[in-house]
Amino acid sequence: MDPFDKALHLTREAFLSIQEGLGKKPDASLQALEKLKSMTRRRISSLARQQQQLLSVSDQPPAPHLKLPDSPLEQWTMDSLRKAALVCVKCSHLAASRTQVVFGVGNPKAELMFVGEAPGADEDAQGEPFVGRAGQLLTRIIETMGFTRDSVYIGNVLKCRPDMPPGSSGNRKPRSEEMATCLPWLREQIRLIRPRVLVALGATAAEGLLGETRPMRELRGTWLEYEKTPTLVTYHPAYLLRNQSLQEKRKVWEDMLLVLEKLGRPISKKQRRYFLPT
Repeated sequence: MDPFDKALHLTREAFLSIQEGLGKKPDASLQALEKLKSMTRRRISSLARQQQQLLSVSDQPPAPHLKLPDSPLEQWTMDSLRKAALVCVKCSHLAASRTQVVFGVGNPKAELMFVGEAPGADEDAQGEPFVGRAGQLLTRIIETMGFTRDSVYIGNVLKCRPDMPPGSSGNRKPRSEEMATCLPWLREQIRLIRPRVLVALGATAAEGLLGETRPMRELRGTWLEYEKTPTLVTYHPAYLLRNQSLQEKRKVWEDMLLVLEKLGRPISKKQRRYFLPT
């Protein structure tokens, strides 16, 4: 027996039983039941069509990940990459609010690369990463390590300053989707530079570059990898501006000593004793 006919038969039997018990006919007639049967069939047919549509969608290949625009050359160069990044409008809200794109600065063949989270107001105005107070402190750290600012490379996960509500000041943390959209630019920078060591400055940079969401106390001082490149996470220089204790400064400096050791650079006794109690 057809399932619908079986259901109709059982329903009819139920109404007959009710009729015998109550001594009167039920309100629902066989004609009404036939109408219900027809409506049910149409509903089942509609659901089947919807299910088929969903199955056909699921069979389609997934949408491709966001990628860079096609290079006019056979392969990206740092110059062609910069030119393309400077006109990027993938994040329309950031493109509308920015003064300029902050691409990156330094030696395009550097063995050491620093990665921050996003430009601030000073960087947005000058078009160069880490030029405010935190940037000046980063420059001193780099020089104390025995490098110059021009001999390393400095960039950010996000190339545009995160927009701020009208009338507000300061800087906001980049959102995860903003960093994910902008990350292909940084990936290609790293591929072109091929640094021997990467340093992620702060938890947000670690999240954008490595996908790490663990707290800094678990991340810093431990070697991680970005596509087989040794990567160390340390505190953002802005953190040291807010926490002036020698103990916190020493933590960052210990991380930099690890970087020097990884690069095989000489470390003087004076460098080893920075920020240690006398």
